[in-house]
Amino acid sequence: MTEQFIFAVTEMSQVAEVRRQVVALASKLGFNPTEVGKAALVATEAATNLAKHAVQGEVLIRLLEDQDRSGIEILALDKGPGMVNVAQSLRDGYSTAGSPGTGMGAMRRLARSFDLHSDPKGTALLAEVWSGRACEGRSPDSMDVGVVSRAKRNEVVCGDGWGAASFTGRVLLLVVDGLGHGLGAATAAQEAIRIFRSNLQHSPARIVESAHAALRSTRGAVLGVAEIDLSQKLVRYAGVGNVSGVIVSDGSSRHLVSTNGTVGQDVRKVQEFSYPFPTDAVLVLHSDGLTSHWNLSNYPGLLRKAPGLIAGILYRDYQRGSDDVTVVAARAASVRQ
Repeated sequence: MTEQFIFAVTEMSQVAEVRRQVVALASKLGFNPTEVGKAALVATEAATNLAKHAVQGEVLIRLLEDQDRSGIEILALDKGPGMVNVAQSLRDGYSTAGSPGTGMGAMRRLARSFDLHSDPKGTALLAEVWSGRACEGRSPDSMDVGVVSRAKRNEVVCGDGWGAASFTGRVLLLVVDGLGHGLGAATAAQEAIRIFRSNLQHSPARIVESAHAALRSTRGAVLGVAEIDLSQKLVRYAGVGNVSGVIVSDGSSRHLVSTNGTVGQDVRKVQEFSYPFPTDAVLVLHSDGLTSHWNLSNYPGLLRKAPGLIAGILYRDYQRGSDDVTVVAARAASVRQ
């Protein structure tokens, strides 16, 4: 699901609002009372840690779907000063915040999936709580996808959008940025997402061509579509305009080529390019709401963390603040297994 909720957390009174929203979402998704309680406790602990320790704290809540199950992703971001002793902070029962979850060890125990990255730039924490029974295990050729997408400040709707679809050994990704801001931009982005979802069997170039025809009735957009082929270790990419795509692997990065133009207005020729995609690589797609001078090598160990943490930290440290912003990160699930 593309829906995401973002809460600033700078003092304790805001913790209760995060908890209320997570409880409401969990109940709406059909979580049983025990599962609702787990989600509430994880959210409370994450928000309380921010209120106690963060310089600039945000909690981002995203709804998840996997076949017949629903989940809630909780991403907590702060800008420092980071944890002095990460291993100690993760011990169950350890807490410096005096919160009811008795520390991040409890969060790791209660969450179905948990990951953390902390350095002097700040701390990012990612936890997932799901309804129903746990999966029997991830397929070795499945993909992990992390996302942050938010509207320009003071805008009601986001003019960016994204899409993801996973198949055996293959994943398709979309990032779209409707021209301008507000409702008109959002309408263009949503039309691009509709076309993406209706053409999952096609190549990235074919999807872009279909979007170009469909978006003529809108103000237009720039977008990028990527197909990750795990069996051939390739990324096939077609992009128009200033949506950025980067393959990051072992301290190196390769920027994907987009052609000039505006989808729905002026596209001379849609071109598709192929790139090697090493086993340990991460693909990052983002709108121009994120500056282009980021470098994951500035964050030791982050490349092997959950893509949701990668997307979150890039958003935290490199968002322009004056535009809609969307960041999508994807990597083979087997890298973290």
